[in-house]
Amino acid sequence: MKYDRADLERRMKGAVEALRSDLGGLRTGRANVGLLDPIMVTVYGSSMPLNQVATVSAPEPRMLSVQVWDKTNVGPVEKAIRSAGLGLNPINDGQMLRLPIPDLTEERRKELAKLAHQYAEKARIAIRNVRRDGMDNLKTDEKKHEISEDERKRAETEVQKLTDEMIKAADEVAAHKEKEILGQ
Repeated sequence: MKYDRADLERRMKGAVEALRSDLGGLRTGRANVGLLDPIMVTVYGSSMPLNQVATVSAPEPRMLSVQVWDKTNVGPVEKAIRSAGLGLNPINDGQMLRLPIPDLTEERRKELAKLAHQYAEKARIAIRNVRRDGMDNLKTDEKKHEISEDERKRAETEVQKLTDEMIKAADEVAAHKEKEILGQ
């Protein structure tokens, strides 16, 4: 595969966007329908995102409601929400699950900040993997005599600079979310 800076940049930005999306699911004390986005439910013999088996809404500032479309899926949806590690206890109301959003304790805030840190680390690893792919492509291009050693070194510097920028962006996103979670 030939070295393509635009592709590397797109993939690195994708990792930062994925981090933003993951962090959007961490709650800060208010009901947010994005909170349940990462939850996968095992129904019909396969694992599906929650939003493909139910409608999530926020009727009140501290309450989420999950309207399950198929009555037989209420149990698996409830189980998936309980085991997601979000500290939510669904109240079963027939085909509707209500999720009161409890106040965040100091301990829970620290857990969420740790989780935000783990998400950021995952994003940094993804960015470094993209960098490694780019470096490998450059070495391959040089071996095939498609670029010179000087061009490879110049491009490697460029890839490293891009990597540093993206990791800095991921760190800033995570730091902002940690501050928000810790209420600073």
